[in-house]
Amino acid sequence: MGRERIEETIDPEQAIDRALETYLKKGYSEEWVHQRLLAIRIRNELTDEWSKRGVEKGREYAILTDEISRAWSGMTTRQYKRLKGLKKENQRDNMSDLELVLNMLAEASTTSISRTEQPEGLEENKRGARRGGRIAGNARRELEQETGRPVVTAENAQTLQQLVTEVVEDAGELAEGSENRLREQTDQRNDL
Repeated sequence: MGRERIEETIDPEQAIDRALETYLKKGYSEEWVHQRLLAIRIRNELTDEWSKRGVEKGREYAILTDEISRAWSGMTTRQYKRLKGLKKENQRDNMSDLELVLNMLAEASTTSISRTEQPEGLEENKRGARRGGRIAGNARRELEQETGRPVVTAENAQTLQQLVTEVVEDAGELAEGSENRLREQTDQRNDL
């Protein structure tokens, strides 16, 4: 394990490959995994920016993350995790495609605002976090109005994987049923 980390320090692409492999083993689709890796990059760009702006890692990052989350989803991180029934699991690993995209939009917007305005410290960065989150929040509300469906749901990785399993099983049953009907029709023709 330690040797792997040293190799990843020398060649960071190995860490990315390992993350990709781990998510695939957990049953996530390749498309979702690539999107999640992009979300990680966007989050790292944001925290790098906060660090340059005098925001302290840990508690202050959590405060700003809550500001972003509240602005785009209408909930704090804790409320969001509660909705999804999460305890220690990673919130982003339990987001749907749309939730993940909107979270990325909120964080990328916050990074862009910060780079433009160059705020200093927690209080100045709070305003940018709210504004970045609001951009994604507006997109979420507009999409919900167009579709008539909520974007933020209680679905988590477990319920999403169960849904995929059920769809695959249903597709298998449909294919089997079609195969049986085709066989019956062929038998009937042969009897004529």
